[in-house]
Amino acid sequence: MRINPVISSLRFSLLALAVALVPCTSSTAESLAGSRPNIILVMTDDQGMGDLSCMGNKVLKTPNLDRFHGISTRFTDFHVSPTCAPTRSAIMSGRHEFRNGVTHTIKERERMALSTTAFPKLLRKAGYATGIFGKWHLGDEDAYQPYSRGFSEVFIHGAGGIGQSYPGSCADFPPNRDRKTRYFDIAALHNDTIVKTKGFCTDVFFQAALGWIRKQQQAKTPFFAYISTNAPHGPMIAPQKNKKRFADLGWGERTQGRYGMIENIDENFGLLMNKLDEWKLWENTLVIFMTDNGQAGSSGRKNGKGVRMHSAGFKTGKGSQYEGGTHVPAFWRWKGKLGEGVDIPALAAHIDLFKTFCQLAAAEVPGGIQKIDGRSLIPLLDNPKAEWADRNLFTHKGRWEKGADPNKSKPKNCAVRSQRWRLVDNRILYDIAADPYEKTDVAARHPVVVARLRKAYDAWWKETVPLMVNEKAPYAPAQPQAVRYQKQLKERGIPEWKAPKL
Repeated sequence: MRINPVISSLRFSLLALAVALVPCTSSTAESLAGSRPNIILVMTDDQGMGDLSCMGNKVLKTPNLDRFHGISTRFTDFHVSPTCAPTRSAIMSGRHEFRNGVTHTIKERERMALSTTAFPKLLRKAGYATGIFGKWHLGDEDAYQPYSRGFSEVFIHGAGGIGQSYPGSCADFPPNRDRKTRYFDIAALHNDTIVKTKGFCTDVFFQAALGWIRKQQQAKTPFFAYISTNAPHGPMIAPQKNKKRFADLGWGERTQGRYGMIENIDENFGLLMNKLDEWKLWENTLVIFMTDNGQAGSSGRKNGKGVRMHSAGFKTGKGSQYEGGTHVPAFWRWKGKLGEGVDIPALAAHIDLFKTFCQLAAAEVPGGIQKIDGRSLIPLLDNPKAEWADRNLFTHKGRWEKGADPNKSKPKNCAVRSQRWRLVDNRILYDIAADPYEKTDVAARHPVVVARLRKAYDAWWKETVPLMVNEKAPYAPAQPQAVRYQKQLKERGIPEWKAPKL
């Protein structure tokens, strides 16, 4: 397999760090802590390392994200969970998703425990406006909704995907379930009102976000904007204009849709960048681009023949406990504050965003909330060569059957990742620094490392199982979003959403 030179160079940096961490250098620059920037977090769904042209994809064209990558500080060893709801829970809570009761993406096990304090609540107490646009996927009942978890502005679809419908709570609004119109002209929850939108869903989410950002800028209110697209999650549907190029090249319908969605995301990200220029927001705004899990869609068809899609060298993708399931892009841009084209090879993760955002916003993290597993990334943002102690990140696919004993799934679909090592399924060991694409099992050569990582995993699992509070949760008696839709339709109808002028 041809090794992507971009990823290869990043891995070389990781190796250098793993061998000897560079001590922190003296600096006259002030720490970013308490600087209170606006924060924009853009997170796409099921887009992986291989789904960017700056990461070696020769089929896709993502010029805006490529440009953003070039002017950003990049965390080159950044990890999330193998699937979507778990990652979202870990970001919001600062700790592993299982400790919030999120062990699945459906079956009432996608709901973030009500005992969990989400960081937007803390930012809001610190004077920030907080908005979400797109996908929530952490519970559909009223108490679990983002307006109950600290968001002052809500513009979302329901469930885990547009049109998704499962028994109980995990279901989208009824109009979105029409396969002929799915992803276009969707129904969305705008604060306390379901509205009818016009256009492709990703375009709508960015429109809504940008309109809200403009209002905060005019009011001089610091803000956190969470733009969480459902694209490029399946089904693979994109505007015709974005599909045409791939159709002309002979790609099958699925690739046309998936890659069309990604190029549409790139267009919208370019619009975001242009508006930040126009509104002169770059100097006081931190913008982050990342994805929620590894790449979905490892194969496609071109001219009727099966084709292996570019994966940036990783052998697995979404849903995997291997490197390809959790290693994602993470590009950070704050003009004048963060370096351009700078790589940070330290081991970082989604659980680190909670403390990072709170520290940036000077938001107090009160005692008595959930135990935070993550760290603040500010020392690395202040100095990319700062000393960064090694640690273990724990991965588990989850998704065991409803009502099953979690302990029976303990030794499988799991991994422990340190700066250098990845232990998979408690028995397979990879030296990531030397073998980034996990080709050679070195467990027999390093029994001490295996024993150490197993011990760490055992202790973590023992502490975590009692926190899986949704394992026996019954299905909701009805689909909350369907009930809400029908009630509003009867009482006051479904109004048209007026897109803001940008």
